[in-house]
Amino acid sequence: MTKLIPILLAASIAACSQTESPYPVAEFTTPAGETVRATMIHHGSIALSYKGFNIQVDPVAKMGGGVIDYSSFPKADCILVTHEHGDHLDPDAIAALSKADTRVLLNPASQAKLGSGEAVSNGDTLKVGSVGIVVVPAYNITEDHLQFHPKGRDNGYILDFDGLRIYVSGDTEDIDEMASFGPVDVAFLSANQPYTMTTTQCIEAAMTLQPKFLVPYHLSDTDIQEIKTVLDSNDSGIEVLLYEELR
Repeated sequence: MTKLIPILLAASIAACSQTESPYPVAEFTTPAGETVRATMIHHGSIALSYKGFNIQVDPVAKMGGGVIDYSSFPKADCILVTHEHGDHLDPDAIAALSKADTRVLLNPASQAKLGSGEAVSNGDTLKVGSVGIVVVPAYNITEDHLQFHPKGRDNGYILDFDGLRIYVSGDTEDIDEMASFGPVDVAFLSANQPYTMTTTQCIEAAMTLQPKFLVPYHLSDTDIQEIKTVLDSNDSGIEVLLYEELR
């Protein structure tokens, strides 16, 4: 547990001190002591900032009656889109966040729908700025849910910030491929039904990945407190960060 203390402190300090943000925020520390700031905007939308380099994952401006003003965020150096569903692909949000040299990386179906950006597929590896990116699978495995996210179509992303590895799952269940994703320091795991993981699947995925931090995201009415309760009670060594506790 000792080696986790610097990162645990960083996360807890961010939760208490970043009061200027209207969104849940956590900060994580790279092996060299640099800070990666994660802003959980809503649903599947996450902003990551590292040494002035800004990444937006699945930015969506309007959903469920809420509106996100992306003009309050810096222009993105990189935008990642996991798949083409409307709660993950929003051309207006992408346009609002883009500048001349923004790289927009999408799964092929999203690229075809948007009509621009760079298509990346499961298994691709690349570097954007100083951030390494591995494109990993995201799909359903429950028999009557296969139509939501078929195997081979959608992306998850593992981002390497100079040795700090953050996994953003996209819409997926606890697929076998997760056993090969490690090591992962921070895992954003989708947890809502019927489209992504049950709480039990999320717990199983976390136990497979063994991140230092787990952030359940892509939320709806799922009782994610259960995820924290079970992992804490089993001394998993995984710190579960819930959105409401980070405000």
